Amino acid sequence: MASDLALTPQIRQALSDWLAGMAALKAASKHTIEAYRHDVLGWLCFLAQHQGGAGGTAALMRTSQAEMRAWMAHERDRGLSARSLARALSSVKSFTRWLADRENHAGAAGEASVILSARSPKFRRSLPRPLSEEQAAEVISDIASEDRPDWQQARDMAVLTLLYGCGLRISEALALTGADSPLPEVLRITGKGGRTRLVPVLPAARDAVAAYVLLCPWQITAETALFRGVRGGALNPRLIQQVMERARARLGLPPGATPHALRHSFATHLLAAGGDLRAIQELLGHASLSTTEAYTAVDAARLMEVYAAAHPRAGARSVRNG
Repeated sequence: MASDLALTPQIRQALSDWLAGMAALKAASKHTIEAYRHDVLGWLCFLAQHQGGAGGTAALMRTSQAEMRAWMAHERDRGLSARSLARALSSVKSFTRWLADRENHAGAAGEASVILSARSPKFRRSLPRPLSEEQAAEVISDIASEDRPDWQQARDMAVLTLLYGCGLRISEALALTGADSPLPEVLRITGKGGRTRLVPVLPAARDAVAAYVLLCPWQITAETALFRGVRGGALNPRLIQQVMERARARLGLPPGATPHALRHSFATHLLAAGGDLRAIQELLGHASLSTTEAYTAVDAARLMEVYAAAHPRAGARSVRNG
């Protein structure tokens, strides 16, 4: 792990101020902030060593193309994947852009153009592999075959039903409290980046949660976690992952059949049934439509159907051809 001891107080303070701004203005999570810090700190420390001594912010802006290439080569040599390096470069650019905006001396942005124009390494974006509708239903119903107390079976079925039926993340499902029970027809969910969205709740999900609440041996109040572990504390997400691992083994499903795959399946099955991509984006809480597209695994023919039905030019062409 890189240490900021090699950096000047000016650079250390700039990094600290930038991270504080990211946390406050963009509501980035602690995990995201730590990833930003790790990426930018590694770059700054490499430059300090490569240049034979740490410089100030003005010197940082004058980073050469050769130095950027040397840093990226260094990162790849130590085993960083193209995807991780692309993320690190994005963090570096974000920090540099912020620093250029903050600097008062003329031409700061121009001096930083070498950094800002650095090309990201290409990598193949791995698409999620959703379960089929039958597989998703089998996973949830298979929990009843486990030799465990009824309330734990009901709890796990309720959580997985929320992932598949509402498209929730594990963290979002486990963040529900007793105040959310009984589940309303529409849930207000706060997801990544502090973004809030409204999620319709299917009757099956409401029924599954209600069945769990009736069986739960722990008192559920407005202030306590809705889903509880065997000792009464908030349910650990690792336990849900293990439930999926056991179900996967019993049903002969592929390794990609994880709890998050149920969220992928939610999006894919909605789109395949004719759902609007932007509506699905809202339901999932994605900031970018491209992220939603990566969550769906619909064949090209289905996408062309959506295009032909929704695009005004495509519609006009169909009328003329008809």
